Amino acid sequence: MHERSGYDRILMISALILVVLGIVMIYSSSAFIAMQRYNTPFYFLRNQVVWAVIGIIGMVVAKNFDYKKLKSLSLPLIVISVLLLIIVLIPNIGKEVNGARRWLRVLGFSFQPSELAKLTLIISISAYIAKRSDRMGDFVYGFFPPVVLLGAFQIPIIFQPDIGTALGLGIMVITLLYIGGVKVPHILSLGIPLTPFIVKIVFNEGYRKKRLIAFIDPWSDPTGAGFQVIQSSLALGSGGIFGLGLGEGKQKLFFLPEPHTDFIYSLIGEELGFLGASLVIFLYLIILWRGTRIAVRTEDLFGRFLAMGLTIMIGVQAMMNLGVASGLLPPKGLPLPFVSFGGSSLLINMIALGILLNISKSINTISLAQSSSIKRESWVKSKSRKDSVNL
Repeated sequence: MHERSGYDRILMISALILVVLGIVMIYSSSAFIAMQRYNTPFYFLRNQVVWAVIGIIGMVVAKNFDYKKLKSLSLPLIVISVLLLIIVLIPNIGKEVNGARRWLRVLGFSFQPSELAKLTLIISISAYIAKRSDRMGDFVYGFFPPVVLLGAFQIPIIFQPDIGTALGLGIMVITLLYIGGVKVPHILSLGIPLTPFIVKIVFNEGYRKKRLIAFIDPWSDPTGAGFQVIQSSLALGSGGIFGLGLGEGKQKLFFLPEPHTDFIYSLIGEELGFLGASLVIFLYLIILWRGTRIAVRTEDLFGRFLAMGLTIMIGVQAMMNLGVASGLLPPKGLPLPFVSFGGSSLLINMIALGILLNISKSINTISLAQSSSIKRESWVKSKSRKDSVNL
């Protein structure tokens, strides 16, 4: 029997505020586009609300599911995730949008297997580090196996093609491995030989090369590759301190590409101003703080690395999206966690939140026997002091 002080409510409330803000901004940013494409302004709003409800259910289930059981589920999750990543590449099965085949159609909903891959990798590598914590400094037995697993996930994602997600996965996994005890020389030994391969991938496709050049100097091609960066900057810059007002943004009127997904933060800056944009960053900082706090205070090794990995997963996606929106990174097509339109991303991040909440409950657990012992010891000491005073 145990006495629990409950889950981390600050973490949960911060994430739910982002979800609500995302729903509001998705409607504001997508109404015109939805009217043009689907003859109703509520198309994207309706879908996001449905996914938010499903995500909250997923969060509640994950919050009440013993996270330690995920360790034994890591292998089945790896098999399922890799199979889905391969199946999505098959023509007439994987749904193709704008030349990329990244989605599967399931029961009328589009699901992105690469989102499940993120969660699977974090769970699997956290279990691996916990099992081999004393050997993570060894190249063959510590560093090499999880890197092979990472590659098995990245290769089909690259062929979708989705370089941004593949890169994000690499950053998440390498960061978690470093925290888990992998040596820097081992990481560099992998990065150096892969550099030419990465350069080839970037420059092999003309549009990627143009995006990189436009990122360096967007005004060199203001109506082409530099269009996204310029329009995003205009949206963020025109909001001022308080913004133009909810629904009053102009860049969403077919100037800013996909304002409800990749560039929703730019619209937040335009309509809610510096204060609204700062609130979003502040909420992510709270999530990073609470997630790290949970990881540090968890005694169970698997729970510790799992909490850290999930926090890194959310943080890396947020930083990459914010970096793209503010012009600090080249466009990559990654959603803003809890905020951007996208059911798969919202569902997986809500499940990740639920797992974090579940881990947070474990760090506040004190056995009733320990509690009784502490109270009894305190009572004995108090009585002894009173007796000595009376004497």
